[in-house]
Amino acid sequence: MVAGRPEPAVPRYAGHGLVMRRARAVLDALEHLVGGLGTALLAFVAMAWVTSVAVLCLAGVGLLLAPSALRGVRAVASRERARLSRWGPEIIGPGPVPSRLSAALADPAVPRELCWVLGHGTAGLLFSAAAITMPVASAQDITYPLWWRFLPAQNREPTGVFWTVRDFSDALPVTLLGIGLALAFVLLGPGMARLQAWPGRRLLAPTDDTDLSLRVAQLSATRAAALDAHATELRRIERSLHDGAQNRLVGVTVLLGATRRALARDPASAPAILERAQVAAEEALAELRAVVRGILPPVLDDRGLTGALTGLAANCGVPCEVDVDMPGRCAASVEATAYFVTAEALTNVSRHSRARHALVTVRRDGPRLRLRIEDDGVGGADARRGSGIAGIRSRIEAHDGRLVLTSPPGGPTILEVELPCGS
Repeated sequence: MVAGRPEPAVPRYAGHGLVMRRARAVLDALEHLVGGLGTALLAFVAMAWVTSVAVLCLAGVGLLLAPSALRGVRAVASRERARLSRWGPEIIGPGPVPSRLSAALADPAVPRELCWVLGHGTAGLLFSAAAITMPVASAQDITYPLWWRFLPAQNREPTGVFWTVRDFSDALPVTLLGIGLALAFVLLGPGMARLQAWPGRRLLAPTDDTDLSLRVAQLSATRAAALDAHATELRRIERSLHDGAQNRLVGVTVLLGATRRALARDPASAPAILERAQVAAEEALAELRAVVRGILPPVLDDRGLTGALTGLAANCGVPCEVDVDMPGRCAASVEATAYFVTAEALTNVSRHSRARHALVTVRRDGPRLRLRIEDDGVGGADARRGSGIAGIRSRIEAHDGRLVLTSPPGGPTILEVELPCGS
């Protein structure tokens, strides 16, 4: 359903969005695999250093170097945690490795990190290199007919080609082979990226005891964020009442006083003053209605979340599509948060993105409400700059939700939000 724009744009953008999402998934997979190859090389170096220290321990010298080796493993594991956290749920790492060897070996995260270094530095390295070979080989094979003549006559066949290349008719099938490799990577690339990341998410995640303490800390932070968001909302309401409605009501009071004096001195001027008082009262009423809508938009009660988001899309400065598939209703506070997040995000799209299209998708996945807002603008949005994203994040964290912003330079910008909404 498209709000406020001609219907013919919908199917064109829907197909375009499907292709763009698939293209982004493939590019993300390639980026993940390249990043995983980098950490695999670091893991190989750390594994070699740990192995050397273990051999030196037989002579007693390695005991002095063991803490530094474990710190190196922790540093490489932290890089992998940071890499995986950028593309999915955050992995919180432990603190620094203790300086004493006995305390370092007692750290429950150390053996898990050693197992990860051993696996990622061997099998992970081979897997990453093999996965990266697919797009590289496909690019080579697709362009092969353009440059095969410049190769030595005795070594013209690229890897994987079992026939002899003598002329253009022999080189053209290599392009077909490259297209096949490219299609295979389009289909298998995202799965290979997930498979590459699986050992890290399995071994580098906190243990159960640590996870429980982290969860307690996270809930404490969420409670603090909820209190901060509540205090911020109260300050916003107080400021709106003080700067808007209160001033206008003071103006009404002054005008009514002037009217009373005019009735005694100059009755002919009283109607004009009353008219000004009526205008000021209507403006004060409009200010109060705006404040009420800012607390809980009445449109959510009247039309539900689907209708409310459709209204936001109709007022958006760019063509916006709304796709909502959500059986039943969520809590009023959750729907209000989804509404305000969408309103702020679409405002940013209209003002800063230079986008041609926007898409708002809402799904209910069990006990979670998933909201996705994307546009095809210039990108470059930074969650660390500006108050808009910070305000969105505080609203979401107050509900123990999650926000992921992806906005590379050149676009697209994707804002993904998860909110708990009950089962």
